[in-house]
Amino acid sequence: MKIKHYILSVLLFWSTALFAQDIAFTASVGKNPVIVAEQFEVVFTVNGNAESFDPPSFSGFQVLSGPNQSSSMTSINGRTTMSFSLSYVLVATREGEYTIGAASLTAGGKQYKSKAIKVKVVKGSASAQNSPSSGGSGNGRGDYGASFDISKRLFIRAIANKTNVFQGEQLAVTYKLYANIDLVDNMMDKLPDFNGFWSQEMKKNNQYVDWKPEIYNGVRYNVAVLKEVILFPERYGKLSLDPLAMTFVVRQSVPSDDPIEAFFGSYKDVKYKIKSTPVAINVKPLPEAGKPAGFQGAVGNFGMGAGLDKTAVKANEAINYTVRITGSGNIKLLKAPSVAFPADIEKYDPKISDQITESTTGVSGTREYTYLLIPRHEGDYKIAPFEFSYFNPATQKYVTLSSNEFAVKVAKGAPGSNVTAFAPGSQQEVKMLDKDIRYIKTAEPDFVKAGTEFYGSAWYYILLSMGPLLFVGAFMYRKRHRENNSDLVAVRGRNANKVAARHLATAQKQLLAGDKINFYEAVYKGLYGYLSDKLNIAAADLNRENIREKLLSRNIGEVLINQLTDTLDLCEMARYAPVSGISEQEVFDKAKGIINDIENHV
Repeated sequence: MKIKHYILSVLLFWSTALFAQDIAFTASVGKNPVIVAEQFEVVFTVNGNAESFDPPSFSGFQVLSGPNQSSSMTSINGRTTMSFSLSYVLVATREGEYTIGAASLTAGGKQYKSKAIKVKVVKGSASAQNSPSSGGSGNGRGDYGASFDISKRLFIRAIANKTNVFQGEQLAVTYKLYANIDLVDNMMDKLPDFNGFWSQEMKKNNQYVDWKPEIYNGVRYNVAVLKEVILFPERYGKLSLDPLAMTFVVRQSVPSDDPIEAFFGSYKDVKYKIKSTPVAINVKPLPEAGKPAGFQGAVGNFGMGAGLDKTAVKANEAINYTVRITGSGNIKLLKAPSVAFPADIEKYDPKISDQITESTTGVSGTREYTYLLIPRHEGDYKIAPFEFSYFNPATQKYVTLSSNEFAVKVAKGAPGSNVTAFAPGSQQEVKMLDKDIRYIKTAEPDFVKAGTEFYGSAWYYILLSMGPLLFVGAFMYRKRHRENNSDLVAVRGRNANKVAARHLATAQKQLLAGDKINFYEAVYKGLYGYLSDKLNIAAADLNRENIREKLLSRNIGEVLINQLTDTLDLCEMARYAPVSGISEQEVFDKAKGIINDIENHV
């Protein structure tokens, strides 16, 4: 009873500070499965006005502490949200499968219940709990013994908002990292290729990783969005989203005979490779029934309009004819509309301007096609309406939109016009210009005295003989060039320094601009690109072990290799979090010096 009164008083205190919002009452555990005699935490969270709380019985577990309270407040766009949590530290007494029952809570006069959580308790010894995985190769067991799977504590999910779409229909895919284990370092191994899709990656306002708490399958994780992309299938059939692969350094506890280390904990860093599970996407072909004759592949939901900036001009004056398409879908893949203009109106290729945004809901916005038109002759003209067709996947029907007809009145061109204008009576007025018909020249011609012209002179024959000599020289140069470039490995090695120099030049520009994220990215790419070309290592095999082995085989010292490894690690870490203790200029000079030292040794 004392516990319940305590909880009630705390909840009533916080309820006075909360704003009206949708109530969400959740329950989660810190890890699942757990080992016999291992402590773990269960947390109950509510984001509303709580008036009373009744915990479950925790049958099968021993309660070591609780309830432990915590609260948080966030304010976004003037809306304040409070979150209140009560947690218990439990310990499993024997192996088996147990259920933590539903907790109940009263908020706003209504009663809410959390979901029951099934917890699996497995057998394990103290030494098994503290021992690292064998060899440190990331075999998926970590520091929780042979019965624990680390893949349940560290994994990547590829989440598609649709898995059954039409060809050309947009879908959004989010790659999310889930972790509730200590991470020391990470490295991107492979980005998805998206074969069979046209992709548009969503830009992030914040270049740093933003971790947020999330409950997945009843377990709490820290979750970070690694990549968000919008895809448009380019063909129908069974397509698959390639996995995103990363390597992490995980901190694991290890046994120690030292009582001080045993008290504070002894750790070992172990590499662990993970990748997302491929996601199957079923792409249906666009239906043939009802397909308009002028359909050009637009898929989505669109609106269309057209307009002229002038309806009355003189001959040779410019007119802008604009077609505006607005909506959501594959708007970036749309082709220019086929508009039939009168033959006497000169048309230029359209200028395309976009106002498009990308979000998790898809690509939407406006695309404008502006045609520059120049009527060459006087008269009355009509720009006939045209049709724009698209397929709406929501209704699974084709839609055809028609533009308006526009009348253009063209008056006689002004005197001095640079092109010909025709009067209504078909009498042609020819305007003489430098590029049109010229008058007959009446001035005295310039005659050349015989024997003084260039033809037949000594210089004429000297220049004539230089042709074969230049041909022979060019042939020899081409032969030598082919011999020097026949060995592609040697060519890559010779050009490695130039490629690295371009990346470092980009890094220096980013440094002067104060863009630290792109600076470290450019230095990172410059070093890896240089090593790939110089050491002839394929991109798929480009890792620290292969780089070290190749450098050692070329008599590069350990000191220089360690400097290179430290610089790569620093650049990799700086892409996700700020670094301290060294300036960007020092990093730039160090990278440049490493490349020069390798060039001098190899």
